[in-house]
Amino acid sequence: MEYQAQPFDIAVIGAGHAGVEAALAAARLGASTVLFTMSLDAIANMPCNPSIGGTAKGHLVREIDALGGEMGKAADATFIQSRMLNRGKGPAVHSLRVQADRAQYHIYMKRAVERQQNLHVKQAEVVEIRTDEEGQVESVVTRLGAVHPVKVAIICSGTFLNGKIFVGDQVFSSGPDGMHAAKRLSDSLVQIGLPLRRFKTGTPARVERSSIDFSQLEEQEGDDPITPFSFSTEGELKNQAICHIAYTNEETHRVIQENIGRSAMYGGQIEGIGPRYCPSIEDKIMRFADKPRHQVFVEPMGMDTDEIYLQGLSTSLPEDVQLAFYRTIKGFENVQIMRNAYAIEYDCVDPLALKPSLEFKTVPGLYGAGQFNGTSGYEEAAAQGLIAGINAVRSLQGKDPLILDRASSYIGTLIDDLVTKGCSDPYRMMTSRSEYRLILRQDNADVRLTPIGHELGLIDEERWQKFLEKQAQVEGEIKRLQGLTIAPSDALNAMLVSRETVPLTTGMKAAELIRRPQIGYEDLAPFDPKRLELPRAVAEEVEVSIKYEGYIKKQLAQVEEMRRLEGTPLPEDMVYSTIQGLRLEAREKLDLVRPINLGQASRISGVSPADISVLIIYLEQKKQEGKGHDNLE
Repeated sequence: MEYQAQPFDIAVIGAGHAGVEAALAAARLGASTVLFTMSLDAIANMPCNPSIGGTAKGHLVREIDALGGEMGKAADATFIQSRMLNRGKGPAVHSLRVQADRAQYHIYMKRAVERQQNLHVKQAEVVEIRTDEEGQVESVVTRLGAVHPVKVAIICSGTFLNGKIFVGDQVFSSGPDGMHAAKRLSDSLVQIGLPLRRFKTGTPARVERSSIDFSQLEEQEGDDPITPFSFSTEGELKNQAICHIAYTNEETHRVIQENIGRSAMYGGQIEGIGPRYCPSIEDKIMRFADKPRHQVFVEPMGMDTDEIYLQGLSTSLPEDVQLAFYRTIKGFENVQIMRNAYAIEYDCVDPLALKPSLEFKTVPGLYGAGQFNGTSGYEEAAAQGLIAGINAVRSLQGKDPLILDRASSYIGTLIDDLVTKGCSDPYRMMTSRSEYRLILRQDNADVRLTPIGHELGLIDEERWQKFLEKQAQVEGEIKRLQGLTIAPSDALNAMLVSRETVPLTTGMKAAELIRRPQIGYEDLAPFDPKRLELPRAVAEEVEVSIKYEGYIKKQLAQVEEMRRLEGTPLPEDMVYSTIQGLRLEAREKLDLVRPINLGQASRISGVSPADISVLIIYLEQKKQEGKGHDNLE
């Protein structure tokens, strides 16, 4: 029996990484918000590796933080090992990654949502979203019959929607970590017209720490000093754990190959499409048969547990085969499985059904975020959740949505890729997806996005003043170095020669020396006695800004051209099928995506530069026709 329950402005369905960020953002912006979760004990759960960041993903976390999100703060508070990846490459691809304490991360986020003003947290399964006669969201219904009137709903269902677990030939309905699947909500979403489909992901086994011979593995230590995720984190951060690396071998591969028919993936039981860039060990061995070994990252799940995560060994093979091939790996001869590996299949939506605001085109007041939108990864989910929560509130306030373009952020790139190009497999953020990598670095995320976060109301005044102080330091130091002449000396030239660069015969500006590939900001410290002691983050931004100034200017020119196209809106009611000169494929794709401007239209697969030229001419003709009508009046 149903009953009328408490009304809210916004309902967030699911309390994973997308749901937590969506709910916190909505509540912080003043909306009465409810966060529904299948279990209070699974808020911000990490059913896969409890790691935050990584290549490109670290950029997302720093951007989330710069806008006023919570993930970066949580990672800084609960990490057990931190590393900056790709230090041997250019600054555009430097990416922070931490191994987090799974239990502590959950505790941190549970506390954050419980203590947030305007936010109510409820353990309940939402089984239906109801709309009014005009198709607008009007309420959500729980399994126990509570009907909550709401103005907006945000779906952050992760892998729970109609979830199905596969371990060899064993198949059963379930969400991750043994939680029950959300089956009825899928039916409701189909009824209101959402285009659902099946995706798949998986996770390796967790094994017992005491059953591993770590002396046979390679050690992987964390950084010293540590770079925090959050621009607001202060104080010294310390690593608490050492991770390790192991390797598969020919015997591992033989065991898997001999049992490949028992894999759910290769046995034909799984319909869903899996992640291209995070393949199972079966996929690695079958697709790269010539490779003699594959890396296994051996990473603790936390400081108060014996569970060890084996990154790189996700599989849907039966439990007995899992144990057999794990034990072929050096150091794992006596390994004991605590949680078996599995594959999980789930319902998600085609993201082409979404606007750039993450609101559904056909259901006003309904938003999607996270794996429900076809992505993979905690970071991708959190980024979408933050934007969905912000835009849900702005819709209630009658304001334009926050739409970050591709040149503003990896978040903007992620969302634009989803709603413009769609995805045929679970989408993963990578640095190669951005054409503006040099200006979208992890170190300058605050420069790009903190002013936006402050304007939105998610960055408080204290943090805003600290940001302004930091920028003043950066700008002041760059100006000083541009004006500072460093005279040649024996010590200076000895350093330059040791770095395989040309010694000085006359004075040179410090900025010009820093532009040399072999020389960094800190290298000049002994020859710059008036230098102030600056924070490491300031020094890093100063060096990158000077060293790559020319390249940055070129990229900014490209951005200007892109934004020129972005500044040309396309009418929502445009009938592309009637525009002469557009190719048939372009008409179909434009009608499907419904781009909001020429820039977005230019990125649709199947829309050529010639088609964009046709649209420009068409818009100009319509503009001239409108002027003609004005003259007649």
